[in-house]
Amino acid sequence: MVAKNLFTVKRTLNSVKQSSKYSSIVIRENSVWTQDRVIKSPFKDVEIPNLTLYDYVWQNLDRWPERTASVCAETGRGYTYEQAFKLSNRFAANLRTKFKICDGDSVAVMLPNIPDYPLVALGILAAGGVITSINPNYTAHEVQRQLKMSEAKAIVTLPETVPVIRESLNIAKINIPIIAVKRNDNPVPEGIALFNELSEDIHTDNSVLKQVRRQTNDICFLPYSSGTTGLPKGVELSHRNIIANCEQINDPIVAMHNETTSTHQDSVMGVLPFFHIYAATVLMFHKFSIGAKLVALPKFQPETFLKTIEKHKTNILMVAPPLILLMGSHSAATEKTFEHVKSVCNGAAPLAASDVERFLQTAKHEIDFRQGYGLTETSPTVTIGPKGSKQHATTGPPVGSTELRIVDINLKNLGPNETGEILVRGPQVMRGYRDNPQANKEAFTEDGWFRTGDLAVADENGIITIADRLKELIKVKGFQVPPAELESLLREHPSVNDAAVIGVPHQSKGEAPKAFVVLKDGHKCTERQLSEFVNSKVATYKHVDDITFVDSIPKSAAGKILRRVLKDQYC
Repeated sequence: MVAKNLFTVKRTLNSVKQSSKYSSIVIRENSVWTQDRVIKSPFKDVEIPNLTLYDYVWQNLDRWPERTASVCAETGRGYTYEQAFKLSNRFAANLRTKFKICDGDSVAVMLPNIPDYPLVALGILAAGGVITSINPNYTAHEVQRQLKMSEAKAIVTLPETVPVIRESLNIAKINIPIIAVKRNDNPVPEGIALFNELSEDIHTDNSVLKQVRRQTNDICFLPYSSGTTGLPKGVELSHRNIIANCEQINDPIVAMHNETTSTHQDSVMGVLPFFHIYAATVLMFHKFSIGAKLVALPKFQPETFLKTIEKHKTNILMVAPPLILLMGSHSAATEKTFEHVKSVCNGAAPLAASDVERFLQTAKHEIDFRQGYGLTETSPTVTIGPKGSKQHATTGPPVGSTELRIVDINLKNLGPNETGEILVRGPQVMRGYRDNPQANKEAFTEDGWFRTGDLAVADENGIITIADRLKELIKVKGFQVPPAELESLLREHPSVNDAAVIGVPHQSKGEAPKAFVVLKDGHKCTERQLSEFVNSKVATYKHVDDITFVDSIPKSAAGKILRRVLKDQYC
């Protein structure tokens, strides 16, 4: 039994406690650990406005109408906040009148990081729709699956991606409107509506938007996450879920932004993909709500990324581990590159303290570096370090109004410094997986705790360190790659009898998929042939280039693939 005094820590944040700057901020005075071994947030509970996400984002528009809302890092094309508001509203009105989008209808967005992305997303919300975001690098095979699962009524993309969309519609045997965002003078395929024309039509009657009836508990965002080893599931996030998370990271002790005033505006790098929950909430929706300048980087290239940080005087960076490794080692990364950077937050996957120190040594000045932890299902932020924290290997305590449990295999609560699965309860936790009662049953305990599938340890102060994953998702450069998806594709090959996929360490990607394949009797097939067969159907980060042929796949009595056995035998 853990000594009782380990559960009676009055404050978790010594550095904050010692700072007079935060003397007026309310921090929970009771124990971080309860006697039942539940970790309470040390931060004050959040007040969640009874608004839709659309109204929440624009509620302070009158304070910064002329400020830059979003700008393209490559071309300089962008919008002020006033322009973004007007254009997104016209787009919304046209979605309802010309495309018959009704309250609760899903509209797919398959775009790279361009300054129009937030306008498209907010326009869908203004129309009463639900955003379902799609990776712009997806193949037609991947796109059609999400379009069918989300029951999308329209899709917004780029002209150059239209052929992929059309192929996906043919595969799915559905017919929905395609709307393209025109960025240059390149021709647009026939039969395609243009976002630019829909949003710039000054004759649009916006009064149709008065018909929208959406409440804070309604679904507004439908990203797809693998959740476990299986195929993607629709994560139902409500307006309240995302607003709660924005308010949680607004807490003065954890906030990484500054107030937008007549003399200051934060410049935030939009390098993380907007279709991913991390960037969607923490960059796009949140930063628009506080009037920051969002610098959109459409295509990642190391030199461009580093030059953009310097050119736009970026002071806030939201990144994932591969970017930290790059910033700490690339020859183009210098002290001058990061001279304006004040705050950096790492998410998507844990990072070693040594990697953090390497970056800070390159920057050569004081930077508030922190790590956060979250999931698509939690909107995403669950934990984040406070300002001034030097515990670079940890992800901090739970954010406001959030409780955590660290449990063993039998869901019994563990105590400080014991490793177990993280369970979460808070206003940012999703409503559930769309049309998937079995997945919901597996994801939530009977008393409403969300099972993350991640292993972690919490110290006496409730500070979390991520240890490993119970679920077997492969994290390639921070992107989720479900083994089951690749295994299913491998088994579609006429020569394959069975297959298993695991994640193995990779120097630049973090992890990479490795496949084990059992061929059918009498069949022959090369590693290259199988790789080409799978890779033609999936996005680049899911590519399988490492294949080992085996006689059998180890499985449990229940038929579950024993991936740990494969790792022990071959890795």
